[in-house]
Amino acid sequence: MQGNRDDQTVLMQKRTRGLRKPECRRMDDIMAIPVLERQHEAPPVVTIEHRGAPPVPGPGDRQAGIAMHRHRIRRVGVTGKWNPAKIADKARDEGRVPPARPAQGEIGFHMGAADGAARRIDDVQHRLKNLAHAVYVPLMTKALLLTDNAALWRNRRRSARAPVMFLEEHALEEIKDRLSMVNKTFHAPAVISHRPDFWRSAFGDAHVVADEEVLDLDEAAHDLVIHAMCLHWSNDPVGQLIQARRALQPDGLFLAALFGGGTLAELRACLAQAEADLRGGLSARVAPMGEIRDLGALLQRAGFAMPVADGHSLTVSYESPMHLMHDLRAMGESSALSARPRHFTPRGLFHGAADLYQQTHGDDAGRIPATFELIFLTGWSPADNQPRPLRPGSATARLADALGTQETPLRD
Repeated sequence: MQGNRDDQTVLMQKRTRGLRKPECRRMDDIMAIPVLERQHEAPPVVTIEHRGAPPVPGPGDRQAGIAMHRHRIRRVGVTGKWNPAKIADKARDEGRVPPARPAQGEIGFHMGAADGAARRIDDVQHRLKNLAHAVYVPLMTKALLLTDNAALWRNRRRSARAPVMFLEEHALEEIKDRLSMVNKTFHAPAVISHRPDFWRSAFGDAHVVADEEVLDLDEAAHDLVIHAMCLHWSNDPVGQLIQARRALQPDGLFLAALFGGGTLAELRACLAQAEADLRGGLSARVAPMGEIRDLGALLQRAGFAMPVADGHSLTVSYESPMHLMHDLRAMGESSALSARPRHFTPRGLFHGAADLYQQTHGDDAGRIPATFELIFLTGWSPADNQPRPLRPGSATARLADALGTQETPLRD
């Protein structure tokens, strides 16, 4: 019996002597191809050696895919039913694998990674079912922001060395004129501005704060809030208005002065035309600004009572477009857009825009105009003693009787 067992052992050794042990390859050179398959039909994840950058699986849609794993995988043979070409062709024909760049090498399986991906997808889907009625609010990333706040404050600090203030002075005169028509005395004003010294000199007892994302204002602490010439740079103008309303006492007044959509219309058009001629495309160089109708609707969204939006345009004459750009820099109104070009701008672009500006808008004396549209927003914090409109159809007197005229009916 012992001899028979020895003979069987020798025979088994001879049969297995020609077989190679499974080899292991570093996973650094292995990339997983995402399997676009319904979860309950998902086959094992196949990995293909690839020299390029790995594709990133798309979010959601029941996709099971592995980007990169620091595991060692078992290498399988390249003949018979495990032939890489046959497996790739079969997966492609069945629609399980998306088109990929040229791949080569051995195909292997990583069962643990595939099971882990399926478990993670089950967990995410279970959470989504439990949050079916929740509101999804995406995070505000830098790409979604209109204004680059770091660049904005850098422009303002640079302009503080020799500021140009004629537009601020004009806005202050308009605000004082509006306050003079209000039959009310204000004892606790607040001003939101990046020019604290200028507005503090106009309202000596005012609490002046910077126009940051979160305003440094206490709730119901002021009877007057002025948002001075900085709301057009806000990433969240409605949020700024809501914070200002919360800082107001009942029946408190809110006033805002900002640039409107007609500001720098000439410069905007000339820059766009010059860049299109020079580079065949456009870049974000002048900040988009709201129209008066839209800005009035923002007051209603913020919860102000009796909202009013009005404005007017100022036409300023400059010696040349370069003098205009110098003044914009001294105002702190240079471009601070998040989407502004970050590469070197050719000098020919500004020279071409200046020549086009001069040819299109220049007068006989060689000067050019620049339009600044100023919009003023007025709203009141809601209170019980404020007048309210009556319901339609509740009138008790005829308008014709009040005007002393004869009413003429209209045809149907």
